[in-house]
Amino acid sequence: MTYDEALERLAAMGPEMSAKGPARKFTLAHIRALLGALENPQKKFSSVLIAGTNGKGSTAATLASIANAAGLRTGLYTSPHLLRVNERIRVSDGGVLAEIGDIDFARVFAIVDELARELVESEILPHYPSFFELLTAMAFVYFAEREVALAVLEVGLGGRLDATNSVEPIVSVITDIALDHMDYLGNTLPEIAREKAGILRENGVLVTLSQHPQANQAIGEKAMELNVRGVDAARFLPPSRGEGPGPRAQGPEGETLLARNRYELSVGGEVVMIDSPLAGQHQQRNIALAVATAVELRTNHWFAIPNAAIEKGVRDTVWPGRLEWIVQADASHAPLLLDVAHNPAGAWTLRAALAQLPEERPRTLIFSCLKDKQIAELAQVLFPLFDSTSGDPLRARDHIVLAPIQNPRAATVDELLEAAARLDVPAHAAPHLPGALAQAWAITPPEGIIVATGSVFLVGELRALTLDGE
Repeated sequence: MTYDEALERLAAMGPEMSAKGPARKFTLAHIRALLGALENPQKKFSSVLIAGTNGKGSTAATLASIANAAGLRTGLYTSPHLLRVNERIRVSDGGVLAEIGDIDFARVFAIVDELARELVESEILPHYPSFFELLTAMAFVYFAEREVALAVLEVGLGGRLDATNSVEPIVSVITDIALDHMDYLGNTLPEIAREKAGILRENGVLVTLSQHPQANQAIGEKAMELNVRGVDAARFLPPSRGEGPGPRAQGPEGETLLARNRYELSVGGEVVMIDSPLAGQHQQRNIALAVATAVELRTNHWFAIPNAAIEKGVRDTVWPGRLEWIVQADASHAPLLLDVAHNPAGAWTLRAALAQLPEERPRTLIFSCLKDKQIAELAQVLFPLFDSTSGDPLRARDHIVLAPIQNPRAATVDELLEAAARLDVPAHAAPHLPGALAQAWAITPPEGIIVATGSVFLVGELRALTLDGE
């Protein structure tokens, strides 16, 4: 099977939660049956499992970078991807966390696909695995083949019934929890928190930070029930959060924009310089979780992760699309700020970051999202910041451009326009994202700022358009 054939097969399956076709019942029995037929590759490496609503990808990327800097053969499994599905599966290769190559992707896909079909034919599986189950099995097979010492796994949806929860993690991590995927996880914060806490194991270890009291209570009750040892990452938050910003991303003519997270921490009695390329104060919580997990791994699980590796790993973290600036080399267009904020909590985080930008610069918002997201709430948080009719003279040259994204679950332009109309905020419509980008470049002066957000799919497509120079 070729790489293109594998991609065609995956594309035909559709996304995990497509509005088309019958609803898929979530259960671990199916992924366990598939992994059993594959000789349980997930048992051939140690794993850290990371659940949460926001920040789990950033935490996973930072922790994997630290482990890689320590010289450990590291696997990283994340979702969704920005552009190429290969991005989801990465392994240390020559000191770099490299995505699985096309040849290996096709080969591993063929292995998993053949066994899955045999299991369906023999009625061991009631149906072919889902998109996410298939990719999860592929990641585990590849990690076992590459003999990774540590796999850092980002939970896809929830925790309790997520395919990644088929591993036995040596450490579980729970990041910040908010309302999202309520059709699948529950309508309240405690219900969602209990689903996330499904990654905990009896007598296991939980690394987390205090958050909303309802989420704390739900997680704490589950941890006590399972006799879980808790590790509070709070000691790895900066002593004075928000003070002493580090170097900022460069805008036109060398102007500084959002600050890097740069501060000193005491780790094991030594001073460690945290210098993360991930901007935004919210990332300090994700960095703290990653550092706390690294310290737990070296203290109680015999992984050699010195402080120098923590320092280097944080500094070398690669996690695009999170408050990421794309600046044209010739400054012919306004700089583009990409952020994958796809739920109200993420939108509020983005709003806090936007408050740090120069207010006098005109701004244009490119926005789209999936129709199963909280469109009205996302609009309410973000659209007023770009309201040219608000009466604020600094916002008089602002714009909002709305466009559909290439996904069967995408909200229509009419649905997006309706959200803007309800807020009485003017907005332009574009037929697609390339058109939206062209429109934003045309109406935003070079000294302005373009912000693109609302969906991972939007960020991925725009990032490809700008970096490819199209």
